[in-house]
Amino acid sequence: RYRGLTLVLTFLSYTSYHLSRKPISIVKSQLHPNCSALGPNPRNDSNSSTWCSWAPFDGDNYKELFGALDNAFLVAYAIGMFISGIFGERLPLRYYLSGGMVLSGLFTALFGLGYFWNIHVLWYFIIVQVCNGLVQTTGWPAVVACVGNWFGKGKRGLIMGIWNSHTSVGNILGSLIAGVWVSSAWGLSFIVPGIIIATAGIICFFFLVEYPEDVGCSPPLHHDAGGVTCNEKDPEAVTSNEGPLSSSGQSSPNRSDNPKEPTEEPEAISFLGALRIPGVVEFSLCLLFAKLVSYTFLYWLPLYIGNVAHFSAKEAGDLSTLFDVGGILGGIFAGLISDYTGGRATTCCVMLVIAAPMLFLYNHVGQNGIGTSIAMLILCGALVNGPYALITTAVSADLGTHESLKGNAKALSTVTAIIDGTGSIGAALGPLLAGLISPTGWNNVFYMLIAADVLACLLLARVVVKEARGWCGYMARKRGYVCT
Repeated sequence: RYRGLTLVLTFLSYTSYHLSRKPISIVKSQLHPNCSALGPNPRNDSNSSTWCSWAPFDGDNYKELFGALDNAFLVAYAIGMFISGIFGERLPLRYYLSGGMVLSGLFTALFGLGYFWNIHVLWYFIIVQVCNGLVQTTGWPAVVACVGNWFGKGKRGLIMGIWNSHTSVGNILGSLIAGVWVSSAWGLSFIVPGIIIATAGIICFFFLVEYPEDVGCSPPLHHDAGGVTCNEKDPEAVTSNEGPLSSSGQSSPNRSDNPKEPTEEPEAISFLGALRIPGVVEFSLCLLFAKLVSYTFLYWLPLYIGNVAHFSAKEAGDLSTLFDVGGILGGIFAGLISDYTGGRATTCCVMLVIAAPMLFLYNHVGQNGIGTSIAMLILCGALVNGPYALITTAVSADLGTHESLKGNAKALSTVTAIIDGTGSIGAALGPLLAGLISPTGWNNVFYMLIAADVLACLLLARVVVKEARGWCGYMARKRGYVCT
């Protein structure tokens, strides 16, 4: 029951993180709408064709300013992520996570209050975005570390694939909630998600259980399919005069005979030590380009749909949620296949290879009818977000509990932060490049995304070859041959 509680609470936590990030992509279309479609200009003192836009986003450089807003958040997030994992290993995860969520709610709401306070200064919105990006780095290392503490490697890909749907669920809910007020009072599109994530943070503070040992459970065996073992009758009664007892009634060799005597805990791993874990560098660089593609869609897809298909801000936002529906399916599918085959890198590589031509087709034929658009958005979402979800969850947890660490699971938060922090560099570059390239045409934006997908695949080539050799050796041993 504690594992289930941990999954639910961490799922809700990171759902609220993404729910609070999504409104900016929905509100962009309202900050610089097509004023001519709204009728004649009611302002007698201005003949501007952008009379309905929100200054300072009412100029011809509005796309570059939107890119600056995205980049302010994402650069701060990328820089903060490398530091966040180190703090996450040394501070109580429950305090770290809940405090970050409350602060994230505050800064998200401050962005929306700019509407009610009638703020038209670009630097106000950029500073709020920077602060929000920094405090949101508390989320990912903390939730992955909590889940990794409760689950071994058995079916980790499937479990975390399902669990990682919080990203897409948060994006969908964020789009729908922001869409309610985007055309009337867009400030509420930020304030309501801010209240939601702050409330979720308070819930986590009171109910999240960080470690199995905190409730009388034995930790999972990270090298196999083992999960936790708990004393279901009385979690508090885990010690006796003869020492701590496991659920089988046997004395646990991992604890001292004196229940009050502190046990020797392994030291937290260094940054360079985490980089030496086999696969960390390859998967980190792959995620850089995979996340570049995913976050470009996250921040620019509603605007792209509105410009190309000529939908309203709410219609474009609602349609963009289909990309995240595909992301849910892709994450589950990637986790299931990688569990069955044992090839995390190969699964990612195959999906990335198929994603490249699908992005090309979506840009050229994806708007030929609503049915075609829906089908291709879901397919692109699955292929783009599947590898992204697999690397940030199951792969990060696998590497953070790698056998080379000799049971030291203290590396989990740092490894997760390194992988996701490197990926966040791509997340910052993608929307920035989209803002710079989109004035030259949306085709060029998609060519950039396709190139990033190909690079992500190539960076996993060494790990894919290693997995292929492992399969070859396994099949050869079954047949009595030697694989070379």
